[in-house]
Amino acid sequence: MRVAFVGKGGSGKTTVSALFARYVASLGDPVVAVDADINQHLALVLGLEEAPEPLGAHLSEIKELLRGSNPLIPSAEAMVKTTPPGRGSRILRFDDLPYTVRTPEGPRLMATGPFSEDDLGVACYHSKVGAVELLLNHLVDGHGEYVVVDMTAGADSFASGLFTRFDLTFLVAEPTRQGVSVYRQYREYAADYDVPIAVVGNKVHGPDDVEFLREHVGDDLLTWMEHSTAVRAMEQGRPFALDDLEPANAEALSVLVKAVDTREKDWVRFGHQAAEFHLRNARAWANERTGLDLSAQIDPGFVYGPASLDCRP
Repeated sequence: MRVAFVGKGGSGKTTVSALFARYVASLGDPVVAVDADINQHLALVLGLEEAPEPLGAHLSEIKELLRGSNPLIPSAEAMVKTTPPGRGSRILRFDDLPYTVRTPEGPRLMATGPFSEDDLGVACYHSKVGAVELLLNHLVDGHGEYVVVDMTAGADSFASGLFTRFDLTFLVAEPTRQGVSVYRQYREYAADYDVPIAVVGNKVHGPDDVEFLREHVGDDLLTWMEHSTAVRAMEQGRPFALDDLEPANAEALSVLVKAVDTREKDWVRFGHQAAEFHLRNARAWANERTGLDLSAQIDPGFVYGPASLDCRP
């Protein structure tokens, strides 16, 4: 199951996504956490001093891997971030996800990587997260397997089709007007694409904060994390274990896991949206960039989901 954590900058989405990944791993389930934020902090929160090798540095290898023997894709250079799989493509199982490292707390981690010196002033960050979108397009995952993605702040993820690649999106919101304004924006953008959203309150100090969130996000409020001295200690680099969490915060993490586990995979919707956003990108810039008609990369006979594993080269 794929889970995204989004929210206003400073809302605590990186911390909450890391806690969620650690909590799931503590239950014995396999987890891959993905740092897709322009500010690469997930490795630090998961106990690593350095981030793993950035996906952006291996984009050509990733494209070549995923292309497989797909006859609709003549070369890796013909692939863009939205290129969908087809018959002959390399379809990944959960354990096949490349360029991951094991963190001390159990989850594997992959990272898009920060801007390089050559990127400054000339590239947008979506060129980095394109590797994540490609990998998720070609991944067959199921219940009991978790991909946890820490997304860019605010509504910036709507600049690509990546926001449709998840089974559930958790929007982390502080009980402030700024925090809920990002929720309204995200909700408005997501409404036309059947993107499921649940709000996770964060840095909650008491009943008044909960009431404020309920007033502004209504039934979308799934649960909330109380202000935590244990989490603050973790963020300051002091020793931290999940057992240090306050009982209410540990219970909030269990609510998040239950919300994910009770969702059904919708491979049909996933496939339709993959084709839709590929066509949008093809028309907007990718056809001109590659000199090809990328609409021809869509394989109408390809079936998303576990059945695609039978067609692996």
